[in-house]
Amino acid sequence: MRAARMHAYKQPLVLEEVPVPEIAADEVLVRVTAAGMCRTDLQLIDGYFHKYAPIPLPAILGHEIAGTIDKIGNMVPKVAGFEDGDEVVVVGGWGDGICRWCQKGDTQICIHGRWPGFGPYGGYSEYLPVPYRYLIKVDKRFKLKAEELAPLTDAGLTPYRGIKKLRDAGALGPNRVLAVFGIGGLGTYAVQYAKLLSGGATVVAFARNQEKLKAAKDLGADFVINTTGKSLDEIRKELSRTIGQGELDAVIDCAGAEEMIQLGFSLLSPSGHYCSVGLVGDKISLPLFPLVAREYTYHGSFWGNYNDLSEVVTLAQQGKIRHKLKIVRFEKINENIELMRGGDIVGRAVVKF
Repeated sequence: MRAARMHAYKQPLVLEEVPVPEIAADEVLVRVTAAGMCRTDLQLIDGYFHKYAPIPLPAILGHEIAGTIDKIGNMVPKVAGFEDGDEVVVVGGWGDGICRWCQKGDTQICIHGRWPGFGPYGGYSEYLPVPYRYLIKVDKRFKLKAEELAPLTDAGLTPYRGIKKLRDAGALGPNRVLAVFGIGGLGTYAVQYAKLLSGGATVVAFARNQEKLKAAKDLGADFVINTTGKSLDEIRKELSRTIGQGELDAVIDCAGAEEMIQLGFSLLSPSGHYCSVGLVGDKISLPLFPLVAREYTYHGSFWGNYNDLSEVVTLAQQGKIRHKLKIVRFEKINENIELMRGGDIVGRAVVKF
């Protein structure tokens, strides 16, 4: 099979032929039909995660995966309902199944877990083995395209879980303002979930790229603000002119740049909530007194679990999710990784096999 493998840090992926993997008795062999390209893949190559979770090399990247079932292990129970040829998406976090996080369903934060695209098998290859518990079958009646399904497993999943956290914490509702920071692969979906889940809150998109802000407006943002070259006071005044208040009640941050986090906290209203799902930066520095005295709440939110992805797939099947996609040929993976480095892709790039 064709695979794009990482043999060394800070080097281009090697496009090569490798053996089709064998499957364990409780696994399914998935033929990959589309794989989303995430900034995380670029960060893996650059060594961003090495101090947190070093990965064995060579590794096949790509954790946003849609495909079809090619082979089923002999211990996959019939009650699972899988058949050869079924269309599926891959749930990203594969837990140990016994820890307290797995027991409550949050396998993506299992401390003994593993993730596709962070080891020997990933979406930048034509086949990968997947434990059957981490596959969700897609109803063929809705005729969803593989390139639409693959990004839902991270870009379309991660902000969904984050906005659910804001909603469940009571941060959203009528007469509230929810900001979406960063209109990239995650942000284009976050804008849509902000309208679907916020109970009538006003949604404001923040970014530096005018084309991305136009995409946010097209996807339902009530207002957009270009932060390029603007001071905090200028942004606060622009907020006051457009929405009638200079503060934000909640933020879903799909970028994670340190300066954006500082900006967001400077704009938060008392008892405001901030949810980080993006990882452009590596550290944050915030003044402590406002965090305590204004009773801010800071949420970390990582990826999503099986139930979260099931909900996202259902929304897609109901026609409630739109996509901003760039289709990429396998041979152009490295070229598009460099485009991601410069922030030059609007929406999500997807490798189509």
